[in-house]
Amino acid sequence: MAFENLTSRFQMALRRITGKAKLNINDIDQMMREVRLSLLEADVNYKVVKEFTEEVKAQAYGEKILKGLNPGQQVVKIVNDELTKLMGEKAEDISFNESGITVILMVGLQGAGKTTTAGKLANFLKNKNDKNPLLVAADIYRPAAIEQLQTVGSQLGIPVFEMGTTKPETIVEKALIYAKEKAYDLVIIDTAGRLHIDNDMMNEIKNIETITKPNEVLLTVDAMTGQDAVNVAKTFNEALNITGCILTKLDGDTRGGAALSIRKITNVPIKFSGTGEKLTEIEVFHPERMASRILGMGDIMSLVEKATAEIDEDEAMNMMEKMMSGKFNYNDMLKQMKMVKRMGKFSGLLKMIPGMSSMANVDQVDDKQLIYIEAIINSMTKDERKKPELLERSSSRRNRVARGSGRSTTEVNRLISTLEKQKKMMKRLGNVDPNQMQNMATPGYQPKLTRAQRRAKGKKKGGFR
Repeated sequence: MAFENLTSRFQMALRRITGKAKLNINDIDQMMREVRLSLLEADVNYKVVKEFTEEVKAQAYGEKILKGLNPGQQVVKIVNDELTKLMGEKAEDISFNESGITVILMVGLQGAGKTTTAGKLANFLKNKNDKNPLLVAADIYRPAAIEQLQTVGSQLGIPVFEMGTTKPETIVEKALIYAKEKAYDLVIIDTAGRLHIDNDMMNEIKNIETITKPNEVLLTVDAMTGQDAVNVAKTFNEALNITGCILTKLDGDTRGGAALSIRKITNVPIKFSGTGEKLTEIEVFHPERMASRILGMGDIMSLVEKATAEIDEDEAMNMMEKMMSGKFNYNDMLKQMKMVKRMGKFSGLLKMIPGMSSMANVDQVDDKQLIYIEAIINSMTKDERKKPELLERSSSRRNRVARGSGRSTTEVNRLISTLEKQKKMMKRLGNVDPNQMQNMATPGYQPKLTRAQRRAKGKKKGGFR
């Protein structure tokens, strides 16, 4: 998962200072030493690490922090703000033409996912900005590049303009004429890449840039290549008028060095990130949200946006009402799972919930488990799905369901227990103070114990007689 190692190391470092009533310079120095090592291990550029740590230290050493209330949380806020600044402070939009055709030129090296990303971006802008896109196949060198773009376009219902192995400059000229005739308002051009940067590739892209006068020149870079991604961005930016980056494979980059270095080194904004293999898994890059994810604070805004895009509001409200009422059954659980699957990887969604990323085994959550659960539920009778108590009371029913689903009886028992726990949890959530939910987003947060809980804790330690 994205930033998995960095998040883990950052949380360990920040635990040194959160919860302390007072801080001294030594506390901050120890914390920053670990932060520095965390960033270097994440393959963040050395100069970026140096400037970042110096800026955080300069603010954290202030008398207002050291002698203020909740100094640990104030330092966490400084780190969060500086991470946000490092990645660009705010999300950068696509620069659309107010009238006529908006042209986006996709550039990058082979293997970065440029062709697939062109399709993802076209689909995203079609749905989010109500655009009518046309994909243009201008990569005539890579074997099957044109066929790949056509396949992607077909799956998304987006037309592809191609002229075989005709000269790329001619292809883009004809494509713009065709787009104007057919009233397309967005043209996304998939250009040729190479295994490495060379003069022929750059000259061809410069010629296409001159012909099309694009609104955006977006560089596709593989986040998993770390510092190499930053070097590629730097070289392309020196040769072309790059207006933005798209980081692909961010979901598989456990380090995150590219995301934290590109903006600072090249001054090119990261506009989008690829978050999975599905053609719908692309999202706007929000620096402030990404900073919160890195610090393990969750990302409620992105979670809400995903839910809004994938889940019908009435369907969600009906589900919530049923869960809160305590009449939740296996049919409802199956519907709930299908909703979740539409939103993306389960472990990724969990990390967007404040406080969840610090829990053990979140990264080990396997989406296959959802398939196994679905198989168990599908092996139940209609009555068993409607009335969970039937399975609770009968071991023979549980054994039959296990055999029918190809899963173990232990897994069936675990599902029964999960449903019961879910019911109880939803009842408790109905009584939770919203302020407490917000506080859970802060690393090192410790919930206030009730008097009974404090007494029970004291007895365990031998503090009460």
